[in-house]
This record gives sequence, C-alpha cells and structure tokens, in this order.
Amino acid sequence: MSIFDFFENLLPPTRQPPEAEPPSDLAAFYWYFGRQIKGLVVTLFIAGSVVALLDTTIPIFIGKAVALVSQGNPATALRESWRLLLLMAVVMLVIRPAALAFQNTLTNQAVNPGFSNLVRWQNHWHIVRQSWAFFQNDFAGRIANRVMQTGPSLRESIVAGTNAVWYILVYGTSAVLLLGAHDIRLAVPVLLWFACYGVVLKIFVPRVRVRSKRMSEARSALTGRVVDSYTNILTVKLFADPRDEDAFVRSSVDEHTVAFRQQLRMITLFGITLNLLNAAMIVGTGGVALWLWSNGNVSVAEVATALPMTWQISNMAGWVAQNITSIFENVGTVQDGMRSIAVPRQMADRTDAKQLQVTQGAIRFENLEFGYGTERGVLHGVDFSIAPGERVGLVGPSGAGKSTLVNLLLRFYELESGRITIDGQDIAGVTQESLRSHIAMVTQDTSLLHRSIGDNIRYGRPSAGDAEIRDAAARAHATDFIEGLEDWQQRRGFDAHVGERGVKLSGGQRQRIAIARVILKNAPILILDEATSALDSEVEAAIQEQLDGLMKGRTVIAIAHRLSTISRMDRLIVLDQGRIVETGSHEELLQHGGTYARLWRRQSGGFDIRDVAPLVPAK
Repeated sequence: MSIFDFFENLLPPTRQPPEAEPPSDLAAFYWYFGRQIKGLVVTLFIAGSVVALLDTTIPIFIGKAVALVSQGNPATALRESWRLLLLMAVVMLVIRPAALAFQNTLTNQAVNPGFSNLVRWQNHWHIVRQSWAFFQNDFAGRIANRVMQTGPSLRESIVAGTNAVWYILVYGTSAVLLLGAHDIRLAVPVLLWFACYGVVLKIFVPRVRVRSKRMSEARSALTGRVVDSYTNILTVKLFADPRDEDAFVRSSVDEHTVAFRQQLRMITLFGITLNLLNAAMIVGTGGVALWLWSNGNVSVAEVATALPMTWQISNMAGWVAQNITSIFENVGTVQDGMRSIAVPRQMADRTDAKQLQVTQGAIRFENLEFGYGTERGVLHGVDFSIAPGERVGLVGPSGAGKSTLVNLLLRFYELESGRITIDGQDIAGVTQESLRSHIAMVTQDTSLLHRSIGDNIRYGRPSAGDAEIRDAAARAHATDFIEGLEDWQQRRGFDAHVGERGVKLSGGQRQRIAIARVILKNAPILILDEATSALDSEVEAAIQEQLDGLMKGRTVIAIAHRLSTISRMDRLIVLDQGRIVETGSHEELLQHGGTYARLWRRQSGGFDIRDVAPLVPAK
C-alpha cells in the first residue's frame, strides 16, 4: 500500500490554479494544464519508450528460438545458448513486467485520478468566479457537464498520446532499424506502411475531430435540456403537456444521435482502411522475406524475426488507431468544454483592487445609467445618498429599477455610467469578495444549498459554532420547525438536508433560514428584498421585531411591494421607469399625494375613483 500511496500523492488534485485564466486556443489550453504535470508526462514518455524497446526484443527472441531449434544437435545447442535463454527469460519474466507495472501504476494511480480532478477543480474554481450574468446565459446542467467531462477527456488525450502514439513511433523506428540491419529490403514494406499510415491519419483525423466536436456539443445540449426539465420539474408537471416536454428533449436526442452516427461512420471507414493497410504490410513483408530467404540473402531466424515483428506492428496500429480515435473524440469534448471554461472572466477584480473598509456604512449612488446593454435602458440618472445607519425603502412598480439598483450595489453588473461608493470608496476599485462580505441580503426567491440546515445557516459565517447557529435560528423563529425535520436518510433537526434549492421546505421556512443566515453574518449593510413576502402574518410580525433589532446601527435598503412592511423606514425612495420621482418619509409622501400615495391607497383599500379605470361593457 505504501507504493500506491507514493504514486497517489504525486499529484494533489486541488492545488491552487495558475494566476492566468485558461486560454481560448486549443494548444495553449492543453499546455495550461499539461505544464502543471510536465514531470509526470516526461516520466510517462520514458516509461513508454522503455516498454516499446523491450517489446521489440520479443520478435528477436522468437527468431533466436527458431534458429536454436533449427540446429541439428539439441544438446549442443542448449549447452551453447543457455546464457541467451536465461537473458530472454529474465527480460520476459522480470524486466518487461516491471516496466509495465511502473507504467501502469504511474498512469492509473498518479495521472488518471489526480490529473482528471485537477482539471475539474481548476475549471470549477474559474467558473464559479464568473459573473452572475454568465450563469444566466446558459444551462446550469450544460456548464456542469462541461466541467466534469473536460477533465477526463483532457487527461485521456494526453495519456493516450503519450502511451500509444509515442509507443508506435519508438517501436516502429526500432523495427525498421532491426529489419534494415539484416537486409534493407526487409524494411521496405514497413516503411511504405508508415508512409501510407501517415496519409490515412492526415485524411481521417481532422474529420474525426470535427465530428467528435459536433457530437460533444450535441451531448452537452442534451444534458442541459434534461437537467433543465429536472430542475424545473414542478413547472413541467403543472404546465407542460408531457408530449411537448418529450418533444423538447427528443429533438436533442435526435440531434445527438445524428452527430454520433456521423462520427462512428468515419471511425468505421478508418478501421476498414487500416485493416487493409495492415494486411498489405504483413503480406508484403512475408513475401519479401521468403524471396530473400529463397535467394540465400537472409536466414530462417531473420524471417522468423520479421514476420512476428510486422504482425505486432499491425496489431499495435489497430490499438493506436483506437487510441487516436479516442484522442480526437476527447479533443472534441475538450473543445466543447472550452466554450464555458476558456471564457475571460466577466466582472473580474481590477489588478489593483483593494479590500473594502466599512467604518460607517454611508452609500452614495452618483448619476447612475444602466440598461443591461439595451438601448432603452433601465436606470436613468439615478442619484441619491444613504447616511450611515439610515433605513431606506425602495418603492415602485415592477420594472422600475429597484432590484437593478441592488444588483449594481453588489457588483453583479458593471455600471454604464456613474459610480457607487461606500464610505467614499468606489466599489469598482475594491475586491468583490470584500464588498459582499460587508453586505447581508435576504432575497425574495430564497434558494438554499442541498446541504444540512446547519450548513445553510453557517454559510452566513463559516467559522460560527453550533451554539451561534442555533441562536440565529431562534431569532429567526425557525427553531420549532427545524427540530421537527427529518430527511430521507433519517437525519434530524439541524442535520437534516433540505433538497436541491431547498425544495423540501416551504417558502416561509426557506425564508426564515435565509433570515437566520443574515442574522449570523452580522454585516454592517443590510439588504431586504421582499424579505417577509413568503411568511404568514403572525410569523411576519414576530420576525419583524427581530429585523427591527437587526437593522439598528446598520445601513438598510429594503424593497417590498407590500408597502406596510417598509412604511416604518426612515426614508422612502419612489422609482418609476428608472427615475426617482419622489422621496421622503411615509407620512410626507402620503401628504404629497403623488405616486406613493396612490399605491398606498390601492393596497390599503382606500381607492380613489380617479385611480380606477372605468369598466366599459363589452359590445
């Protein structure tokens, strides 16, 4: 076991990735990862060369054995050749098995698991630092599939190229030299085979690579659609006609099948061509060897050496052909994976980015212009300040720009114009990690990780102890329902797992977990985006007391369509069509009689007849 441990510890799979991002060029992408294991690759080259050279001794030993048994007196032959026979036995029983054992152990214990997961880990490390918009523009399942598939595909193509292609080059070169040493004419069929083999590879390999890439892209698309159906299974069951949903996935299955068949057509033609080429080499070598023997130019031993050598080359050619096919199938998978992995990081920190220092919590929005790249835009000249410890509510109809303002504060998007500062520091010049570490947020669409209740709450502060987690849950009025939870593996309470996105919990339960997480984080800036929208009135009233306590001494931005939940804010900012149309306290805005007052009357039941469109009977 210590030998296995030695090889398995040669390559830690979760080492820190290089500072540079994975490049978009295929060769550079391979070198980006390959250079991290260049010592192992060189060792694989050496091991493969040793095995190939040892394998060339097998036809030589067969020739020597044939020459030995061709002698007239067996006793004399054995007495004179025992040292050669002993050497042959040592090579076959000790040296060659040891070389193969070293090559296999290096490949299987060090490279295969270590390098596959090294690539996966570094790809994940890079992708998880992409912007939020990056994930909004693709299937989560397809991104995950590319991360998982690229690792083993990149590893397999490097290992196969090292073990198979290098092997046949070393073995073939050695064979040509050995046959030519006996008679140059013996090497001619093998040389012609190599020339034709190169032409065949030149014709088929690019076509296999293109079709492999198409097949891999079709597989990723299929995976993305399947995962999309599973992730939104409730919507599928509530709204989708099963036949429509089947058709959505079936079209991807059909596309993948067509691409797969086209790839396999080329592989089949490649195999047929190679078999014919191998047969021609064996017959050609055998014919030349027999002709030379009949003319007395070569001995029986040399004929016995040439024939198994060419047979072994033909067998290896088939093995190498399979490996080359696999190599370019894997290259196609890597190219497909690069479409998600080798993407310049969006919203990367500046090279001179500093750590945000929050001493008071003053926030300033300066003349913001933003529109997600659209010509119409979303925010137009938004300009206001929030004093340290001030509680501000954002009010307005859907699409007014409230959530966009919060997303910009969190630096999920780059501003098109203007700037945002916290305590005088432009957030564009600080690290995103330090920015978000000072902001706690409860979102309307609360999504939990498929982990335990305790782990989800601890996400607010990973160093927190169990007692702190339980205290945060109690303050969020979540302890009662948590203690009664039990998952499908009989884990209970804070150890119970919540399912993907927290589907095992109700909306109100998820929101209370999210509030507990925010309480535990204890950040100086607090954002509440419909924080109590999923709670019933009784629970909301109890949690509101905790939120009131949590807001003390913190800068707060609250968004709520239910105006009663934010009417107690120090100041309300009313947005409409991306512009600030009103600002003031609840009482001031009601007295003003503008947009806020109209929204308040509608929600409180005091309708103004001027705000209601007349009902016109249908004609």
